[in-house]
Amino acid sequence: MHLSVFHITKAFISPRGTISALADVTFTAFQGEFVALVGPSGCGKSTLLRLVAGLLAPDSGQIDFTGWPQPPKRRLVFQDHALFPWMTVADNVAFGLEMDGIDRTDRRQRAIAQLESMGLAGFADHYPHELSGGMKQRAAIARAFVTQPDILLMDEPLRALDAQTRLVIQEELLSLWERRRPLVLYVTHDIEEALLLADRVLVMSGRPGQVRAEVTPPLGRPRDLTGRAHPEIEESKWQIWKLLEEDVRRQIQPQRVTS
Repeated sequence: MHLSVFHITKAFISPRGTISALADVTFTAFQGEFVALVGPSGCGKSTLLRLVAGLLAPDSGQIDFTGWPQPPKRRLVFQDHALFPWMTVADNVAFGLEMDGIDRTDRRQRAIAQLESMGLAGFADHYPHELSGGMKQRAAIARAFVTQPDILLMDEPLRALDAQTRLVIQEELLSLWERRRPLVLYVTHDIEEALLLADRVLVMSGRPGQVRAEVTPPLGRPRDLTGRAHPEIEESKWQIWKLLEEDVRRQIQPQRVTS
């Protein structure tokens, strides 16, 4: 089973003109892989996830899902937790199961079990406003995993968290993924995070985004992040940064005003 992205292009039209987000993006990702996407801000990483999720249609090119039921079950985890404020944590986690037609008793049991695996069982009947930021994001991740998706699309899910919470949730995320190993496409700006979590890192160019290179982290599976000392990834971090540096520096340079 694999996902194939063939020569995808995508542009957006606004009153200020046309913005080309992606140009000729091609790659393949396989069931059981954890694939990270890194690139400069605005290079189309989030757009690419939405295309794979079926929330957007490409202007040209093709996205194929080979070997899965058609269409495969896909779940998208956003930068913001996107929990419904009027629902309890358990009901939020069970929401995808409800959409799948699972009866109330069964979906609550599954939701509670998923919350237990993330240390949140004691907060099942709380509401999102009663949780910390880290707990909200853990609940959002639990909501994605509980439905047992074929493909999990994660758009910088840990971006808003403090550094300490982020380290813990990275470990929890890998532990959850190891149990069933759905295909994961994981967008991040953190090069080290990409290397620590992923089997492969796809490095994208500045807008319009293209896959510029593929880097394989020098780490095996299962992967223990608790020690956090991985000097072997330093060379890969430098390799990825050199691929990104020119586009990143160009992006943050002040625009010259011409008269």
